[in-house]
Formats: sequence, C-alpha cells, structure tokens
Amino acid sequence: MQVPASFQYRKATSVAHALALLQEYGPESVVIAGGHSLLPMMKLRLAHPEALIDINELDEIAGIRVEDGPDGRELVIGAMARHAELLACAEAGEYFPILHDAERVIADPIVRNRGTVGGSLCQADPSEDLSAVFAALRANLVVRGPDGDRSVAARDFFVGPYQTVLAQGELLGEIRVPITPSASAYEKVDRRAGDWAVGAVGAVVEVVGGVLAQVGIGLTALGAERFVAAEAEDFLRGEPPDEQRLAEAGRIAARHCRPVADQRGPVDYKRHLAGELVTRALRRAVGRVG
Repeated sequence: MQVPASFQYRKATSVAHALALLQEYGPESVVIAGGHSLLPMMKLRLAHPEALIDINELDEIAGIRVEDGPDGRELVIGAMARHAELLACAEAGEYFPILHDAERVIADPIVRNRGTVGGSLCQADPSEDLSAVFAALRANLVVRGPDGDRSVAARDFFVGPYQTVLAQGELLGEIRVPITPSASAYEKVDRRAGDWAVGAVGAVVEVVGGVLAQVGIGLTALGAERFVAAEAEDFLRGEPPDEQRLAEAGRIAARHCRPVADQRGPVDYKRHLAGELVTRALRRAVGRVG
C-alpha cells in the first residue's frame, strides 16, 4: 500500500485565511482542492509537501455567473467550480459551446464531480484539456495574493510543462471570459473514453462580414507553445473561412507544434493528428456561426 510522507493539514475558511496559511507555512505548502492530481503524486512520493491547505470551503472563489466587466459582459468561473458544474451550466454552453465539448470528454463522472476548473489550470499538464480551451478563448485569470489581485491572460499563465506564473503564496481566484459573438468547438482523440488526450484542439472564431475577425486555436498534448497555434491564427485572421484556408491552417499548426513521442504515439503521427484536428475544430466552429 502506497502512503504519502507525513504532512500538516489546515482547512482555510476564507481566501484571506488561505493566503495567510500559505505565508505561514512557506514554499513547502500547497493548496488542495479536488486532489485528483496531487494525492496520487503524494502517494508515489513524487510530491511531498510539508503542509496541505484545504480550500474546498472557499465559496468566494466558487460558482459560475455572468457579470459586467470593464469591456463588456463576461462569463466568470470560480477556480473552485467543479467540472460537473461547468458542464451543467446552461449559460456557459450557450455562450461557449467549446466548454461543454471539452467537459464531456474530461476523465469520468467521478473526477468531474470532484475535480475543479482552477486545479486543472494550475496543474498545467501538457495533456490537460481546459488549458487549451481557455487559451483559445483568450480568457483572463484573476490571481489573488498577499499584495492584492492581478489579472493574467490565459496565454501568459502557462510558462512550461507543469509550470505557471503563480508565485508562492498566491491562489487562482477566477477565470473571466469576455462574451463575444463567437462560435467554438473542441475536438479530441484519446485511446479510450476519459483518457488523457493523444491530441486535442479547441477553436474559437468570430465571423464579421464573411471574414474571420478573430480566431483562437488551442492545442492539447501536441507540443504547442503555451497551448496556442499562433501562426495558424494569424494566417486565418481577416480571411473568409473557406475549406481550403481551414485545411491550410491545420498544416501550419502541424508544422509549428512540437509533439513528443510517448506511449500514445510517435511524433509524425501526432503532428499529422494536430493538422487534422485543427481543421476539424475550425470547421465545426464555423458551422456553428449564427
């Protein structure tokens, strides 16, 4: 039986209390929410924090709602919102079908009922679905720390595999997605239902006057820098979304991603898959326009 190393456990009663506990216990403390990634790592002794700060009761950073932001209406997703809650939120699916597309293929009902949206983002796993989704949506992440709140673009939040811009003593508070007249979709290939992706792509498009006014393309498990296919986005922006251009955008994304070979497939296969999935996700998103 695998058991973790000894640790101290504290339950936070508010965001301010959680931040104070992180300061008290220092760099060897971590927060625990759903725990689906952290606890297995602790049992394998791959992670051995000295203190766990339980944030499950922090209603301040839970829930999903629509608010007026400085530049218009925003969908606000608390970091403690569960995957199942996001999947069940009608407004989220109405404004951003990509969120429901992705949540349907994340793990299984047990994980979705317990795992949190914020925990998935903070893990920054290269194969994690929502990182690519929020990068494609150009979401903003609100980080809370001892010196106050700061807003970080989702595309700047991830700095490498399992690495984010969160400093010691900071918490992810919420994800804010500007509500625009966009259409979106998520396409995923996995070896079996609920598995980590072999490859996946999220696409978000805004079509104005028959041309693509804005495009967002996020890649999962395909070696895209910060989960984004920026070159393919630039190629499409300002052009009509015809089939030839969507296919070429897929080829561009495939050329610029850097997949790694693993038990899910060799590099050449994953690069080919990246191109196919980009084209499929774009085609599906464009088909949802209007």
